[in-house]
Amino acid sequence: MGRCATFSCWSILFVTLFSLSHGAGDTLNQSQIIEDGQFLISTSGGFVLGFFSPANSGNRYLGIWLKSSNDTVLWVANRDKPLGHSAGVLCIDAGGNLVVTPGKANDTTIWSSGLPNQGSTAARLLDSGNLVLTSANDSSNLLWQSFDHPSDTLLAGMKLGPDYKTGTDRFLTAWRSPADPAPGNLVLKLSGRELPELLLWEGQRLKYRSGPWNGLRFSGIPEMKSYDMFNFTIKTTQDEMYYEFGTTKPNIYARLALNTSGVVQRLALSNWLSWNAFWSAPKDLCDDYATCGPYGVCDVNSSPVCDCLPGFTPTYPNEWYMRDGNGGCVRKKKLECTARGDGFLLVQQVKLPDTANSTVNISMSLAECRSLCLQNCSCTAYASANVTGGRSGCIMWWGNLTDIRKFVSNGQDLYLRLPASEIDSITRNSPERRTVAIFFSIAVVSALLLFGLCGYYCFWRKRKVTKVITVEGGARRFCSDTSMSREDPDIPLFNFEAIASATKDFSRDNIIGEGGFGIVYKGNLEDGQEVAVKRLSLHCVHGVDGFKNEVVLIARLQHRNLVRLLGCCIRGDEWMLVFEYMPNKSLDAFLFDDGRRHLLDWRKRSNIIMGVARGLLYLHQDSRLRIIHRDLKAGNILLDADMNPKISDFGTARIIGGDQMEVTMRVVGTRGYMSPEYAMDGVFSTKSDVFSFGVLTLEIISGRKNGWIPQTRSKLNLLAYVGIKRCMAWNLWKEDRCLELLDDKLPCPCPFSEVSRCIQVGLLCVQGFPDDRPAMQQVVLMLGNENSTLPHPKEPGFFSLRDPMAVESSTQHRQSWSANNLTVTKLEGR
Repeated sequence: MGRCATFSCWSILFVTLFSLSHGAGDTLNQSQIIEDGQFLISTSGGFVLGFFSPANSGNRYLGIWLKSSNDTVLWVANRDKPLGHSAGVLCIDAGGNLVVTPGKANDTTIWSSGLPNQGSTAARLLDSGNLVLTSANDSSNLLWQSFDHPSDTLLAGMKLGPDYKTGTDRFLTAWRSPADPAPGNLVLKLSGRELPELLLWEGQRLKYRSGPWNGLRFSGIPEMKSYDMFNFTIKTTQDEMYYEFGTTKPNIYARLALNTSGVVQRLALSNWLSWNAFWSAPKDLCDDYATCGPYGVCDVNSSPVCDCLPGFTPTYPNEWYMRDGNGGCVRKKKLECTARGDGFLLVQQVKLPDTANSTVNISMSLAECRSLCLQNCSCTAYASANVTGGRSGCIMWWGNLTDIRKFVSNGQDLYLRLPASEIDSITRNSPERRTVAIFFSIAVVSALLLFGLCGYYCFWRKRKVTKVITVEGGARRFCSDTSMSREDPDIPLFNFEAIASATKDFSRDNIIGEGGFGIVYKGNLEDGQEVAVKRLSLHCVHGVDGFKNEVVLIARLQHRNLVRLLGCCIRGDEWMLVFEYMPNKSLDAFLFDDGRRHLLDWRKRSNIIMGVARGLLYLHQDSRLRIIHRDLKAGNILLDADMNPKISDFGTARIIGGDQMEVTMRVVGTRGYMSPEYAMDGVFSTKSDVFSFGVLTLEIISGRKNGWIPQTRSKLNLLAYVGIKRCMAWNLWKEDRCLELLDDKLPCPCPFSEVSRCIQVGLLCVQGFPDDRPAMQQVVLMLGNENSTLPHPKEPGFFSLRDPMAVESSTQHRQSWSANNLTVTKLEGR
């Protein structure tokens, strides 16, 4: 006997053959079935329910997707139990449950709605994307709904959070992989009955925290204030607690999705049928949970990103000095634990600390909150629980304050408990008091200072004086440049003798690379730390400017995919930069070496592509400065011990404002990676880096350098030719043979859907016109969201030079092309 109704699915096949062909309306009755290849379609035509297979998988699943974006699956029924290669059947069994079976004549239950006997029922796919099961005679009697069992996606009107009445929880779980919708170890939950907040877990490790809901938004997501297209609701009752969102614009589909990379994204689908990203997390170093440890504050607009709360000092100064903030901070002075001995210092515009060790009283005023916190020595801080219509409610923290982040605006106020003497010391030296004193002094001597400063500035512009700073003992000296220090590089200065000793007096045996700005040495400091020392070439015309550029830029940048600058040293004509040492040197040392390419399997290559993309996104958008690298290439991608990529060499980088283009008379970069508009006309923008990233992506996939093919006299490069096949990459794409680009040394197996997506993204990035290329934010989303629909790329942009052999020669000798003022740099792996 089958599972569907009171007779088998096979017996009712002929009854339903004509009523359910390829489309079956929006309703499934107890006398009907949905076979593989047939669908339920919501009344508006927006949502579809049917059987599907993920990319690179022959398994069949029952799912719901948007008709206009059929590669974006929003809900999966049998996540844990694929149908294998058999054609599934959906029907309603005798007990009124929705069931999936492997076939019409097979009564094995693969998935069920799992209700006790409900009698006669009917299922319907609503225009919200919700699959509901109701009584056949009363459609208002809701028995079961897919919205209560989310997969990796939250749709508008869908609830996220626990149902206390049924004892169930509604949370998002990422797919195990793009080819496997089974629940992975990434979970997004709404937690905290009194202080609801979103928590992203990776197994047992807390990966990201949104901050508590404050009545308007989550305190760690200030940008929610600017979303006029969405409305947000947090509600807590005796029966349930949930978070949901809605849209305020017509014809908009929106979703909150957790992808396999561990990124939560808010996306909206417009009439143009492309998913637009409004928000994602974690998006930077400060989004990672507890980056700066207890009593530390993370600020992406500062360098280093970690600072201690007022009245605190680093727990481990040496680690803090090396920009490792995990140890956090400790108090400078112990609390007095008396009403007069302690007080509270206002810390503004922050994400409130982790509420795991806090209590809340919604009815209490802020003044009452202060008084109660002051009575208990274990209370370390307090804040308002609700910021709507003024401030109300009371949150008190007991113990360490962790995972605090600084915002420019729309943050919250935190009242930090400190000894009264420490508060007096801090406020006495506060910027406000200093401003009054400085203003008075300036008013007295303004005329003299004005003329003096103007004269000094003119003198300083003509002569950049190098001063010598003597440290304790006088035996060793540190050197810095006054013009550079005025730009606040904020990095340590190394002793010249220490650097010479670390590199064995700059021994040739310690050379690990040589580039346009000089030689790079491996060094070992006295404490055993391995470093890379970049020594400026005395014969490099642009070396000093490039040196200062790197110091000023890298010192202000903090990202896991950017190389870390540890310090610098200047003595006379000796200019050196000290970086963290990358044991695996540069990407080109693997990628273009026939004997080592096989060490880069697809997972490593994919991680390198995504890591470089995130590093560029940080430079273009998320850092305090908007930076164009201008020389992104395989030789400037360094690999750490775990093969994680780090972008290096900022000697030619430029800071720009907004999204405008700029023009330069001195083009710098590396042949094969430069965009056409930059190489030929000197016009550069963030889209110039996007072009370079596209070239790099195609190189990583193909294992071949984007240079001239020596076996042919043609003037086309990797954008046109691949290997001995001499087939244009563009033609391969148009002929749907793009996988022929894949490196023949790449270990198998490879997820070909991922490879194809990366190739398509690479081709989108190298399109001829800058406006056609995606921004790096779009690139990261396209790479990280395997369910998004990608636009079709247009023809790549490449340009021809007069003599390919001359170009190769000029690169080897680092000469310049005088025809278009193009200066080529070639930096080897280090």
